[in-house]
Formats: sequence, structure tokens, C-alpha cells
Amino acid sequence: MPSDVDLIDQLLDVCHRLHRAGMVAANDGNVSAALDDGNLITSVTNVSKGAMTARHVVKIDRQGTPLEDGKKPSSELRMHLAIYRDRSDVRAVVHAHPPYATGFAAAGLALDKCVLPEIVMTLGSIPLAEYGTPSTEEVPEAVSKWIGKADAVLLSNHGAVTVGADLMEAYYRMERIEHYAKICFIAGRLGGERILTPEEVDKLYRLREEAGMTNRNPGCWTCDVQVPESCVGDVCVNFDEDSESFEQAAKKAVAEVMQSR
Repeated sequence: MPSDVDLIDQLLDVCHRLHRAGMVAANDGNVSAALDDGNLITSVTNVSKGAMTARHVVKIDRQGTPLEDGKKPSSELRMHLAIYRDRSDVRAVVHAHPPYATGFAAAGLALDKCVLPEIVMTLGSIPLAEYGTPSTEEVPEAVSKWIGKADAVLLSNHGAVTVGADLMEAYYRMERIEHYAKICFIAGRLGGERILTPEEVDKLYRLREEAGMTNRNPGCWTCDVQVPESCVGDVCVNFDEDSESFEQAAKKAVAEVMQSR
């Protein structure tokens, strides 16, 4: 595990990356990470992520109490603490306002369609949490509804939050959803995305299994898919965590349609 000093350096690196990538402006955004002693470090309030130095990082306990005099953590700390409580596997949280992803969030649109193979196999569906007033308990309550089954969540009218086993994993997930949102935006201007079929998604699941890949939320949640020729009629399949595979869910849906005829 990295030392406390190394972890502070990593947190600063992530903050600087966010700023350089245009995913935060002015004093926006906040980053945190778990220490080996059970406490956390996080960015202080009212400092540009591009200008952060070690003196802009504060150590806190799991209740959010600062353990260093004269340093005030981000006003969004409640959201970070709620995520750490809900997810024992999470050791880093990144909150930012990436323009394209935030544009989807402001438009009330989740990124939950099966469009890019890379997203299906890694992040999966990126849900949209309902709006909560920043710096209040409304935001962590909204995020808590989704964070148990997703590693990236859009915040209505408020940006996005990603988590990871370390700081770079959480950052790269933020980078990935912004890249994905930009591609979806461009595709929308060109006539709309081509949604992967259940057959195509199932092949991706098999590749994931063969590669030994694991994550909270593979695939996609919407049933806005093109039905393969092996299906009967215009069947729309929902994939949920209770289904063993998209293919099995598709077969079940088709059987139900056949029985109703």
C-alpha cells in the first residue's frame, strides 16, 4: 500500500489531471482517498484543483471531523463519507463536472444504453441520480440509491462521481465516462447511436468472463435494443442483476411472447 505521503501526491496528481482535462472549473470538484489507518484524506474547500499543493489536503476521520487545525474539507464531503459507508471496497472517490457527462446529467439522461463495447465490459450502465441540493444530505441520499451497483454515477444538474480501489482507478473511470458521453453526443448529432444487440452484448459478456474481468455493473440496463433474428417479434429485453445473462433474459422474454399468442 502507498504511504500517506505517496497517497497525498497521488491525490494532487488526480486533482491536477482533472483541471488540465477541463473536468473542473474554478474551485469545483473534490477528491478523497482512504488511508491505511482507517482515516481519509480529501481536498480542502475553495481551492482550484489546478493550484492544489500538499497544504490543500486535509486528513479527516470517517465521521468527517478534520484531524488538522485550520483546514476545512470540501462541502461535498457528506457524499464521499456516504459512499465509503456503503462500499467497503472503495478506497477513492472523485467528483467532477466533466462537460459532456454533465450535459447528459443536466438533460436528465443516463448513459445506460449498450453502445460501446469498452463501456459494456468495464463501467456498464452509468445511472442518473436524482437532483439533490449541493452540500446537503440530499446528494448522498440520491447517490446511495445507485452506488451499491455502479462504479460511476451521473448527478442530475451537478456532474458525476466515480469510485475505485485506488485514486487512479477512480480518476480513469471519470475520464472514461466523459469520453463516452462525448462520443454519444457526437453520435446523436449524426443521427443517433447504433445500439448493440443482445447477441452482441452476450458475446462481450463471454469475453469478460474469459479475461477474468470483474466490476459492479457490466452491460446496460435499458431495453432499447435491436432484437436479433433468433427472437420472435419486436421483443424488448430488460437485463437486471437477477438475470444470469442477457441471452437467458432474451430467451425468457421471447418464450413469454410466444405463450401469449
